[in-house]
Amino acid sequence: MKGSREVLYMSYDGMTDPLGQSQVLPYIVGLSMAGYRFTLISCEKPDRFAAGKNVIQKICDDNQIEWHPLNYTKHPPILSTVFDLRKMWRLAMRLQKEKFFSLVHCRGYITSIAGLEMKRKYGVPFLFDMRGFWADEKVDAGAWKLTNPVYRPVYKYFKRKESEFLSESDKVISLTHKGAEEMLKWGVKGLTPDKISVIPCAADTDLFNPEQVSSEMKDSLKKKLGIRNDDIVISYLGSIGTWYMLDEMLSFFKEAGRRMEHTKMLFITYDEHERILSTAKKMGIDPGQIIIRPGRRDEVPALVSLSNISVFFIRPTYSKISSSPTKQGELMAMGIPVICNDRVGDVEYIVNTTGSGYVIHDFQSSDFEMAVAQIPLLLKSDHNAIRSKAIEFYSLDCIIPQYVLCYKKLLP
Repeated sequence: MKGSREVLYMSYDGMTDPLGQSQVLPYIVGLSMAGYRFTLISCEKPDRFAAGKNVIQKICDDNQIEWHPLNYTKHPPILSTVFDLRKMWRLAMRLQKEKFFSLVHCRGYITSIAGLEMKRKYGVPFLFDMRGFWADEKVDAGAWKLTNPVYRPVYKYFKRKESEFLSESDKVISLTHKGAEEMLKWGVKGLTPDKISVIPCAADTDLFNPEQVSSEMKDSLKKKLGIRNDDIVISYLGSIGTWYMLDEMLSFFKEAGRRMEHTKMLFITYDEHERILSTAKKMGIDPGQIIIRPGRRDEVPALVSLSNISVFFIRPTYSKISSSPTKQGELMAMGIPVICNDRVGDVEYIVNTTGSGYVIHDFQSSDFEMAVAQIPLLLKSDHNAIRSKAIEFYSLDCIIPQYVLCYKKLLP
């Protein structure tokens, strides 16, 4: 039957963005290898598109993915998104008349507006790959203030659309079990447990592999960064910003330094170097204990390998119960134990189930003291066992078959 394995995949995130390269393209490539034919629509930021379009086009060509990049519009707020959505919708309608898609897979809320209309107009099965409680994240992040007469109706609009996506879609992907449990409490018509599949963010366990980091590479990096062999290195991987609690992570590190000798904190990030240093200085942390190093994606595993332990504290807001931190899988894949907080997606369950770290329940000094007391035990962790669990939970070899199961339920 014409179009019986033709899939339209829509992403508002660009393929030339780091997120597109780690959390979109690998999935589509894996599903293409399972026999599905993809047409991909994405919105690309002009500077990144100019720099990376040839690399992405080659990946698409090598895997018979038909890529239709559109320009991402940044300004003005809200209206620019409406403009981008109209472009995506028009393109999707034109392609539908050519290809007769048997499934539209929408990543996130913006593209799902077009996906739902395709289902309503053409009867195309619609997969709502929600990636978290997006509208609530905007509120929790402070981007949409509900006291603002502009943003309050926007929030209400997307909460209404969210209910429609959950009700009328043929399949829902949740990143976490906690998020799925919460949605089922909302009383959305037609939303049943068997309609939701829980699939976390994948980690590239081939890239994040300690065996790919030689002892010579580690020794060279240690020398460059001023790390001694007897130093206990506590790392932080990723962006510094809205969700990640810099003050609390530095407070934890200060407590570790108070109770243990030769501690250093390694920030692997491009973000806010001055803020990190100034905050540490205000807390009375010796600047010599703080190391900040940006790293390209291919450099990150070697930098992470210098860690004895990694820490990430995430603001435990309502919307974060739907989040799956990619860094958790990447750190586990490197065999690095973590210290993190609860009330963020399935983080606590995964840590406790896999024995891959320690979870704090609050951010008081007593909680930091208890976490620091666990460090001697964590230093004795079985790194191979942690990596093995990462492969079981997060590897593409585990994640792709879960998407294939979803597709098999929806496609002829």
